[in-house]
Amino acid sequence: MQKNTTKHTKDMTQGNPYSLMLGFALPIFLSQVFQQLYNTADAFIVGRYLGTNALAAVTSSGTLIFLMISFFAGIAMGAGVVISRYFGAGDLEEVSRAIHTVLAFGLAAGGLLTVVGVAFTPTFLVWMQTDPEVLPEAISYFRYYFLGSMALVLYNVCRSIMNALGDSRRPLYYLIFSSVLNVVLDVVFLAVFRWGVWSAAVATVISQAGSVVLCMIHLMKKGNVFTVEWRRIRFHGDILKEIIRNGLPSGVQNSVIAFANVIVQSQINSFGKLAMAAYGTHAKIEGFAFLPITSFNMASTTFISQNLGAKQYERAKKGARFSILAAMLLAETIGVCCYVFAPKLIGLFDQTPGVIELGVRQARTVSLFFCLLAFSHAVAAVCRGAGKAFVPMCVMLAVWCVIRITYIFIVMHLTNEIGYIYWAYPLTWTISSVIYLFYYLCCDWVHGFDKAPAEKKQRNEQA
Repeated sequence: MQKNTTKHTKDMTQGNPYSLMLGFALPIFLSQVFQQLYNTADAFIVGRYLGTNALAAVTSSGTLIFLMISFFAGIAMGAGVVISRYFGAGDLEEVSRAIHTVLAFGLAAGGLLTVVGVAFTPTFLVWMQTDPEVLPEAISYFRYYFLGSMALVLYNVCRSIMNALGDSRRPLYYLIFSSVLNVVLDVVFLAVFRWGVWSAAVATVISQAGSVVLCMIHLMKKGNVFTVEWRRIRFHGDILKEIIRNGLPSGVQNSVIAFANVIVQSQINSFGKLAMAAYGTHAKIEGFAFLPITSFNMASTTFISQNLGAKQYERAKKGARFSILAAMLLAETIGVCCYVFAPKLIGLFDQTPGVIELGVRQARTVSLFFCLLAFSHAVAAVCRGAGKAFVPMCVMLAVWCVIRITYIFIVMHLTNEIGYIYWAYPLTWTISSVIYLFYYLCCDWVHGFDKAPAEKKQRNEQA
């Protein structure tokens, strides 16, 4: 089937690969900036207006949210790979079937996440050794947050769909709207109405829902290759299997990383509320350092999926090399800035001396190793784009989960020193980077799509 692209899609199998990837990555980068503002606004405004206890309640268990949503976000990433591959191959019927299938998945996943999150938030927070002094506010915040799980999941699904089709601009526009709305609502709820910490979660949910509405309005426009119709949103078994095959490893990878971070967070929580606030605040700042990693990874995955779908192997290799180098250089540049300006950055959120001291200590332990984190994530993105998502899943499970947790339990048994927890990250980033370098240089990752799924072959033969 001949590809019929529109102004809402971008064929990345033709043209200069570097300019295409930069043009695709820049809106994603800006999107990630606003995503971090979206996530950081709660912590910043809560810390300013409600104090350290409320800040600790919002930030101390951010890993819990990531753990709960990361699996479903991974499935959405897998769907993006499937959509990109079919789009690159010009098979628009399969593109449509994949889009409607992943939307059905998003609706089901959002409902499940809402029920589990609301019901088990107290259990999870107690298990994570959340300071009893901040536990009531933390429960309130996260329960309201999880009530908006449907919007959170559906936004990730819609963004994956649009990115897979080469459209990274509209997710940026919708996220800007959502971020601005979130900040305005935070100020109104907390500074004007003086509501509790729960209202920050409500502001986030309302803002996220607004972006989903905009996404769906766009996806339902008539005359495009991706036009969504409510009556066609259902599970297509063969497509769902492909999505699961590509997305399940990413979902498991995200989950095990998040689980390891929950273990780390629980150890941090045992040092008290100052350590909790410092660790959570640094996580917000560190999130900005990950922006080039995320943006170029998403561009890389889409570029590689489309080009391997079109069997343009050398072009895919060029894109992979460029995305890895760009992510590493930008991440290290930001890492140096984080090292130098750590006191001022931590102080933006909390002026408590103990919080600043611990936050700066963590920043100056990990920030100069951001290039290794970027390399690991960049090669993982290449693997996902090539249909080899099982590889990064295994690496992350072994290194970022098993080795990281084992290391922390050993050093905490030997010495109760928080600095050793901070070193868990550079250590495991280094190990995973060595493994990824060997795989990237020595293994064949470009032929992951050469064998079509049996269901697809059978359907083509019947047609």
